[in-house]
Amino acid sequence: MAPATTLKEICVIWTAFSIPTSSVWLSVVIALVDLVIRVVVLGVIPGNRRPTTAMAWLLCIFFLPYIGLALFLMFGNFRLSRRRRETQAAVNERIVEGTREIAAQVPPYDGPSWVNSAVELNRNLGFFPALGANSVQLIEGYQESLDAMAAEIRTATDYVNAEFYIMSSDACTDNLFKELEAAAERGVRVRVLFDHIGSIRVPGYRQMIRRLKASEIQWRRMLPLLPVKGQWRRPDLRNHRKILVVDGRVGFTGSQNVIEPWYRKKKNHKVGRQWVELMARLEGPIVGTLNVMFATDWSSETEENLESQLAVHHWDSFTGGVLCQVVPSGPGFVTENNLRLFNTLLYSAERRITISSPYFVPDDSLLYAITTAAQRGVRVELFVSESGDQFLVHHAQRSYYEALLKAGVRIFLYPKPLVLHAKHFTVDEDVAVIGSSNMDMRSFSLNLEVSVMMIDQAVVNEMHRVEEQYRAVSRELLLDEWINRPVLARYIDNVARLTATLQ
Repeated sequence: MAPATTLKEICVIWTAFSIPTSSVWLSVVIALVDLVIRVVVLGVIPGNRRPTTAMAWLLCIFFLPYIGLALFLMFGNFRLSRRRRETQAAVNERIVEGTREIAAQVPPYDGPSWVNSAVELNRNLGFFPALGANSVQLIEGYQESLDAMAAEIRTATDYVNAEFYIMSSDACTDNLFKELEAAAERGVRVRVLFDHIGSIRVPGYRQMIRRLKASEIQWRRMLPLLPVKGQWRRPDLRNHRKILVVDGRVGFTGSQNVIEPWYRKKKNHKVGRQWVELMARLEGPIVGTLNVMFATDWSSETEENLESQLAVHHWDSFTGGVLCQVVPSGPGFVTENNLRLFNTLLYSAERRITISSPYFVPDDSLLYAITTAAQRGVRVELFVSESGDQFLVHHAQRSYYEALLKAGVRIFLYPKPLVLHAKHFTVDEDVAVIGSSNMDMRSFSLNLEVSVMMIDQAVVNEMHRVEEQYRAVSRELLLDEWINRPVLARYIDNVARLTATLQ
């Protein structure tokens, strides 16, 4: 018979196998904090967010509570500062008052009624009216575009306003920088804006800064992240616009940044990866509205009031020529102006839609609009790069191909290693849109963008000619080929799709 266990021995055994009281309480606290995080985010994150975006954030936090919450606190707020929002609101009021009389001089478009409906939408959301008496020239060549901008800067007598997501001083852009410097030296007011994060990632950034400091050019970083100076915000809220205005007479906008076509990466030079762009050279009253956008962004970064430039220049006529309308969008506008315009045009199309977008990651509304157009018999074509320059975005984009192909959308893959970075689309024979905006959720919510809607059959025909050139070198992606792609590739596409909604 085993000897009886004494009370002392029982205590020793209990002590050996028990968890320290402090550890128990720590575990309880961690469990309670974890529970509180999960309960609180359920009622906070869905507010004013797309259901898909909210669900992605909730999944992230539920799987990785502390890491997910830290990421949400850093990246979950897509609003600009109050001061920036107030600046934008004040400018919007100024635009409405200053253009009411001009807008009344522009007759409605003598064509499909849906075009006038789109014009009204843009006016209500972005506040700029559609203005006639403009001329439009599309510029396809990369260096040709840089040279055309430099040539206009050379003629400047009053001011040059330049705003680009990425700027770099290199062999391809050197002439443009020289013209900016020369203009400033002869007394022209030269103002330059570039996105801080967009440009700092490019090799040679510090050399560009030294060059700007040594010149008479006035320059600022857009949406700077400089914590030591108290400048901090969500890191991926960026100003993605591309605008150049010379004397209020001529303007440029489109997809191209001021940088060499290889983006100063040795690997791109080695494999021959170049960016393919499309820019528009504009003359006429519409240039004034582009300049208002620049003046707004300049005031946001410098607090300098460019009141004299917050107006459309007076022209002899606002009729005839090409009817154009500038559409601003971004965190300063809670209505996602570019997305609403794109959806409106897609639903209005009767015969043909052709889209070129380097990053096509649609939200549900845009996906429904484009697939619905194809399903009701509209000829829908999408031009994208065969190989993307951003891994996650490219694979997120690929995850939508099956739904698009099944709906009848024709997808054309622009040949690698080239990157089709042009951002434009046409609807029937009536409307062409060009600008800085991609068709992805980032461009709808997080990036400040500019788009120009051009209502003119000749411009649309010219855009169709550009699209035909894309088609001639591209390969059409077929449904059978896509469905039979490797399982691992499908898995990567689907995971990337989830990350695209974390906004």
